[in-house]
Amino acid sequence: MPPFVPLAERIVDALLATDPALASSVGEHGSDDQLPDWSADAVTGRVTMLRDAAHALSEVEAEELPTAERVDHAVLSALVDRGLFELTEVRSHEWNPIAHNPAHLLNELLTRPFAPADVRLTSLAGRLAAVPDALATARALLRDMPRIHAETAAGQYDGAAALLRDQLPALLDREPGLRGTVQPAAEVAARELAGFADWLRAGLHDDAGPGRDPRLGRRLWEARLWHTLDTELSAREVLERAWANLERVTGEIRAAAVELVGGPASDDAVRQALRLLADEHPDDASIVPLAKVTLDEATDFVADAELVSLVDDPCVIKEMPEHDRGVAVAYCDAPGPLETADVPTFYCIAPTPADWPADRIRSFYREYNNHMVRNLTVHEAMPGHFLQLAHARRYRGSSRVRALGHSGPFVEGWAVYAEQVMAERGFGGLAVRLQQLKMQLRMTINAILDQLVHCEGMTEADGLELMIGRGFQEEGEATGKWRRALLTSTQLSTYFVGYTQVAEVAARRPSGVPLREWHDAMLAHGSPPPRHLPALLGLDGADLDAW
Repeated sequence: MPPFVPLAERIVDALLATDPALASSVGEHGSDDQLPDWSADAVTGRVTMLRDAAHALSEVEAEELPTAERVDHAVLSALVDRGLFELTEVRSHEWNPIAHNPAHLLNELLTRPFAPADVRLTSLAGRLAAVPDALATARALLRDMPRIHAETAAGQYDGAAALLRDQLPALLDREPGLRGTVQPAAEVAARELAGFADWLRAGLHDDAGPGRDPRLGRRLWEARLWHTLDTELSAREVLERAWANLERVTGEIRAAAVELVGGPASDDAVRQALRLLADEHPDDASIVPLAKVTLDEATDFVADAELVSLVDDPCVIKEMPEHDRGVAVAYCDAPGPLETADVPTFYCIAPTPADWPADRIRSFYREYNNHMVRNLTVHEAMPGHFLQLAHARRYRGSSRVRALGHSGPFVEGWAVYAEQVMAERGFGGLAVRLQQLKMQLRMTINAILDQLVHCEGMTEADGLELMIGRGFQEEGEATGKWRRALLTSTQLSTYFVGYTQVAEVAARRPSGVPLREWHDAMLAHGSPPPRHLPALLGLDGADLDAW
């Protein structure tokens, strides 16, 4: 039997060496001067490496390992298998232009001060020099692109070019000696990025038709769901439980609405209550300042209620960069678990696009009203993603596996659970409680929408009716979520499944253990798939797949 830890470290090294985007995301800077190589030879090499890794891991007697290493073996095996599946089955690099956008890798070097300016600029010069070849590879590979992906990508590539124009000068002013090296490469890269956006737009107007259907279809979607969730739950079980949860939460939000507006517990009462709360809302100028205030409020509340231990890591709230807009309204961009520098987490919020009409802007901010922003800040920052990921970075195992094995269901599940904990304990009063229940409806509908769109051919009209009617969403929010359901697949299911599994573990808190201590224990193991938490916490009946 091969020793697991040395094998795991070799596989981690191989994964990082062949994937600069993965390396950057976890805070490993050895390939900061490189972009991902999607050429046929490079992809073939990665597939071979992953198959070799899968074979080596299959020879390990995992049941004989200590608990933490047994979990690491499962996490690493799942990571390798998912990589193989994505490269050989989904093959999104051949049809999704968003996958080739280098903007995030450039932005990391420009905005996150993990190293002195001269070091980051030197790495940036390497990445900028690689942009023309990377985009040439993308042009050669991309065929039959879904229209919605090409439209979204065109705007994001324009944002990438703008990033270089807007962010690079300030960094070069700090190291003028590198201007002669970096500036010419940046000018070429910016032209190439803008040209690629134009190429995508031109393709939207040629005679090639609407492109491939963005829906994966049941076979591919169910396989991807299995890899995404890392659970034995079937797609049918997820859907059945989501419909049941939708009924349960509908009853709760009706009852909460009556507390605010009176009358019978009905959908009309919910709409009346939500309309009342939506009247108190920010605008493009005030949404970021509001989020900053709510972060302070949430931090004080977590401390006073002794919900989970705080950290002294910085969290910076800012507008979402243009190159990331078009998919989600907000995100948390945390340092990777292997990052050694003292750098901040970014909590980014997207203001409304400049070309939106007034009525759509009004709809957006009625959805993201003052009380919803409080709940959103709980999810993205405190005690949601920012705090959870800060705890995760403090985990140290016998190998680096857990640093790479980032589970979307755990991360999103904890954040949704955090919303519930805060609201139930009174954060923001009844107004936030109503928004939190509305978000419970939203995350449940996310899972339903995800499956029905990709597997059952759900129409846009039916999707909007579900979100607006059953989810009480503003039309602008529902329209944006419809686009997200087409642009992504299986990620929208992580909220519901992850929340349910995380909440079950939380409910198994042993008698006499304080809540903060239990939450700290739940966050002390990195971000593993939720099904492994019971074993890591020493609970009886460890597997959650029977949930």
